[in-house]
Amino acid sequence: QVQLVESGGGLVQAGGSLRLSCAASGRIFSTYYMGWFRQAPGKEREFVAAISRSGSRTYYADSVKGRFPISRDNVKNTVYLQMNSLKPEDTATYYCAGTDYSGSYYHLEDKYDYWGQGTQVTVSS
Repeated sequence: QVQLVESGGGLVQAGGSLRLSCAASGRIFSTYYMGWFRQAPGKEREFVAAISRSGSRTYYADSVKGRFPISRDNVKNTVYLQMNSLKPEDTATYYCAGTDYSGSYYHLEDKYDYWGQGTQVTVSS
């Protein structure tokens, strides 16, 4: 079992930045691929970014590529999402997720076994 707790959400103006953190406890963090997903009101949850076990590989949704770098610290058992140049359309609840899946479909939420409770990000125009 892995427990995931997100933090760092809040209210920010368009163009601003936030850094989300996801602290993991339980099984060995470094054995899990980690991802970030988001869900806006009235919309389905969507993939944002993912990072490999070592941090050497990253994957991004087109909508955030170049703005939301993902990183991890396997000593601190934490994954981060640095959110830059925020737009009102980035408003959503952001979830981190973990998986021991190995493959190519890290953008699919059904590949993830563990989820945090979510943190709200609101971007005002």
